[in-house]
Amino acid sequence: MKRILAFLLTVMMVATLAGCSKSEQADAKGSSIKDGVYEGIGYGKGGEIKIETTIVDDTITDIKVLSNNETPGFNSAMDTLTESIILKNSVDVDGVSGCTLTSKGFLEAVNAALAAAGATPDMLKKIDVSSDASDEKQIEETHDIVIIGAGGAGLTAAIEAKNAGADVIVLEKMPLAGGNTLISGAEYAAANNWLQKKEGIEDSVEQHVQDTLKGGDYKAKEELVRTMAENALAGAEWLRDEVGVVWEEELMFFGGHSVKRSLIPSGASGKEIITKQLAKAKELNIPILLNTKAVSLITDNGGKVIGVEAEGKDANYTFTTNKAVIIASGGFGSNIEMRVKYNPEIDKTILSTNSVGSTGDGIVMAEEIGASLLGMEYIQTYPICDPLTGTLLYYDDARLYGHTIIVNKEGKRFVEELGRRDVMSMAIKAQTGHVCYELLDQKGFEASKLQENHGPELEYLYKNNLLVKADTIKEAADFFGIDAEELQSTVDRYNGYVADGKDPEFNKRSLPSTVEVGPFYICKAAPAVHHTMGGIEINSKAQVLNTEGNVIEGLYAAGEVTGGIQGTNRLGSNALADITVFGRIAGQNAAK
Repeated sequence: MKRILAFLLTVMMVATLAGCSKSEQADAKGSSIKDGVYEGIGYGKGGEIKIETTIVDDTITDIKVLSNNETPGFNSAMDTLTESIILKNSVDVDGVSGCTLTSKGFLEAVNAALAAAGATPDMLKKIDVSSDASDEKQIEETHDIVIIGAGGAGLTAAIEAKNAGADVIVLEKMPLAGGNTLISGAEYAAANNWLQKKEGIEDSVEQHVQDTLKGGDYKAKEELVRTMAENALAGAEWLRDEVGVVWEEELMFFGGHSVKRSLIPSGASGKEIITKQLAKAKELNIPILLNTKAVSLITDNGGKVIGVEAEGKDANYTFTTNKAVIIASGGFGSNIEMRVKYNPEIDKTILSTNSVGSTGDGIVMAEEIGASLLGMEYIQTYPICDPLTGTLLYYDDARLYGHTIIVNKEGKRFVEELGRRDVMSMAIKAQTGHVCYELLDQKGFEASKLQENHGPELEYLYKNNLLVKADTIKEAADFFGIDAEELQSTVDRYNGYVADGKDPEFNKRSLPSTVEVGPFYICKAAPAVHHTMGGIEINSKAQVLNTEGNVIEGLYAAGEVTGGIQGTNRLGSNALADITVFGRIAGQNAAK
């Protein structure tokens, strides 16, 4: 009887399965996702990321990005993630280094697509992707010049060296080019520029030199400061005429500068610089190896640098050079251990605006062969950053146009809004909650072109309750728990200063407009590490010097990897002048 019952039960199960659809049969087996194309939405740094995922036989076979507003370069992270997801058939993949918010938003969108399919990640078919590390290739190449770093300085050097007839290759350890330049506002300080002349602003190279020396507490090497200031305008014109960078038809007034002299790239973002430099590099057939980390410099018996050892994703490289190596690998703002080594106060409690690739690799490599280091303890914070991630906020452009008031939780001003970055940052750290609140009215909002240039960032700030737009100052203040009555009194006094043309409280050096036309905007912000002034010592020819003050043959450096140019504190918009001037000099001299 038991055997008969078992037989009948088996027949019933077979009959049941025969009447099921294919997907239902698969469900009965324990895992199945209906074949199809599914959409998903996530949120990255630039706002909404919309994707389309194709699933066949429990396998992700394709992912298409339908729309996004991520920064050019950062959006390449989505291509990398797509490859990893399809290779592993899993959403359990590492985010792309340096593209945290883009990676997070993209993976959020893919998971949303899975949910739309009525599936969970564990229902995807398991694939074994283990590989044999012994298969890693060893590649040897020779070039005239090897450049370490594909940020603004490295790309500038590459273009100039190639134009001088050299065979150039660029190594970049990150999965995308651009470095800190890509994520900066990329404003550019240049005395006697064409817009100053148009506006009737009197300026001089000497004034730029003195502003920079004073801003760095006279700790900079004057020889380098003069080289930067004297060649800054030519560098800006070179970016415009040779590289194709478009400059806006207005200037910004950065803290520490005595006059308004800072050019603004189109869109007020470093993506204008990097996008145009990469296009120029492609036009010149300059190879850029991404995901390729330089690990050591090769020297001959006489100490001359003759090459670079590097590690890639699928190979190890030995690059030898006929002429020189140029280090343009950036600073060390994202290397907490290195920061604390030189300045214990800049510890892990302080976030960073920097690319995660800013870990001081080039400085370490140069020091290992005897290079001199300067000013490593001088680490700058930027006053207006995202309190959640440390990212520099472009909302702060409004301050640089002179349109904002900065207050604390008590509704009071406590620092000059156009003061030095280090002074402002330390003042903010001393306030309640170690944060500040930047107030702007509608006419200032429009004049600063915030919606036009930085719409996706505004969307992010609203979504994360870091920015409020309100019809009245009281309503905006109440959103953050700011003393509304005191804030109104502060605004009234400030508007009186604008009418009088003088700020007796903090001597704000530019008072272009009152704050009185609603709606009103308040952004919550905090300081974060922004620039490391210390690094490799160079001379005015961009040659690296050893600890005895002598030139290390075959080695040049440019950009934030160098020290001695900014002193204790960098004035805003001097970095782009620095990387362009010394990037050009390094490329030209290395090619000789």
